[in-house]
Amino acid sequence: MNDELTCSALFDLNETIAGEYLASFRYPWEALGGIHDLILAIGPTLDPEIYEEREEHVWIAKSAKVFPSAYIGAPCIICEDAQVRHCAFIRGDAIVGKGSVVGNSCELKNVILFNKCEVPHFNYVGDSILGFHAHMGAGAITSNIKADRKNIVIRGDERIETGRRKIGAIIGDWAEIGCNAVLNPGTVVGRHAMVYPTTCVRGVLAEDIIMRQDNSILRKHE
Repeated sequence: MNDELTCSALFDLNETIAGEYLASFRYPWEALGGIHDLILAIGPTLDPEIYEEREEHVWIAKSAKVFPSAYIGAPCIICEDAQVRHCAFIRGDAIVGKGSVVGNSCELKNVILFNKCEVPHFNYVGDSILGFHAHMGAGAITSNIKADRKNIVIRGDERIETGRRKIGAIIGDWAEIGCNAVLNPGTVVGRHAMVYPTTCVRGVLAEDIIMRQDNSILRKHE
């Protein structure tokens, strides 16, 4: 049950430096509590020919482009060929994958971005995992805590009690999130799924499903 919510169902684990770590969990949100310690473990093992520790516990690939006005808090790993653009605010506990984009005025906190992931314009992504080639449209955000501050429940085939007060979104490989969409706490978006602009999403959106502004859904081949 809920097999579509597992790490292996949502992600190609070869497309992140955190793949071995994520493979040790059934569900991806179970990995959120260990991102801090994972970065501290991986960082010192990174090849100094490829990465440099620009300040304590902040490892940035020499091929990455970090714009002058960006802020990067520790611990953090910015992988090869990634871009961190003007006024980006990385609060720490973040892995930014190879070739990924963290755009102008975006904020990240306690996240794993897989390779080629794009968070390019005015996005907030907290307590979340975004898959290979996942894309957030301008202004799309992950809401990571409920208004009543209660623990988050994932609502798939069955209710899954997470025991966590903070979970943003889990976004599968190649998923597309439209401009100004809001992903409510504990949202899971399957591989190749698509969310229309300005849509408010709650719960689980299956693989290859399109969600429109009125929350109606259809399969891509329809």
